[in-house]
Amino acid sequence: MLKKIFLLMLALMLTAGCGDQSATPVDDHPAFAILTDQLSRQVIFKHKPERIAVTSAGFLEPLHQLDANIVGRPDSRTHMPDWAVDIPSIGRVYQIDVEQLIACKPDLVIINKGMNEKLLTVLDENNIRALVLDMKSYESFKRVLRTFAVLTENDAKGEELIIDMERKINAVVDKMPKEKRRVAILHSTAQGLSVQLEGSIAGSVISRFGWTNVADGMTPLETNPDAAPYSMETLAEQNPEIILVTSMGPIDEIREDMEAMIAGNAAWRSIEAIREGRVYYLPQDLFLLSPGLRYPEAFEMVARLVYPNVFSTEGSK
Repeated sequence: MLKKIFLLMLALMLTAGCGDQSATPVDDHPAFAILTDQLSRQVIFKHKPERIAVTSAGFLEPLHQLDANIVGRPDSRTHMPDWAVDIPSIGRVYQIDVEQLIACKPDLVIINKGMNEKLLTVLDENNIRALVLDMKSYESFKRVLRTFAVLTENDAKGEELIIDMERKINAVVDKMPKEKRRVAILHSTAQGLSVQLEGSIAGSVISRFGWTNVADGMTPLETNPDAAPYSMETLAEQNPEIILVTSMGPIDEIREDMEAMIAGNAAWRSIEAIREGRVYYLPQDLFLLSPGLRYPEAFEMVARLVYPNVFSTEGSK
């Protein structure tokens, strides 16, 4: 028993994703885990969670790989694995049905930061534990994966998954030309454009490549810490060599809109990335919500777009 408690404490100390974590006595009994989430909420687990519901489909695959029992999930058009289709739905990501969620009888609900924090009050009223986690960037996803490994008592498998991702990503990085690139990441919405910072998915990818995000140091939007306001004047002054474009919607439509915008403004055509035809459009299933265990695919996609002659069609092994 003492050995098991020691191993749990060691695993929790290694799991840095949710802040300071430890195993300490609760009501004179050792806690299974004490975790601090991304809202700095300390959540005490007296026992291993046996019934987990998630409010974002991106959490499904990592939990499944760690043998978690998932009893509720949201509807999703882009992140729904085949094995999860028959898991009870709790509504759409931004419109979670509270009654359906509670009907799943979860003992833990995983909430994606920035989406469903409003559920915390009703979950607390129903004595249901919740963790608010952020797994958008690659580093934050690795921390979340280690947290899931602690919750499922599957630390070894969690590290195996991380090692496998690192192996695949390193294979991509090692194959790339060793050169610095200046990159702008634009995100297109119906409300207009913003520039993505290092905490975004694409931002974390280019950071690992050693490229420079020309938006580094810009003041984030109040509503999104991973983005900053777009300015045509600033972008022209930064003069990026490469522009990556992310958006919700079909790539062909996004490309058509961007090309029309470029054609209608001479300032766009002064930018090196535009002049040299180095504007690349990224799919939403890998770059809008966290790709999770598919992060190596996101790294390889950017590398292939920029260096098509370097990467074969076989992919990295």
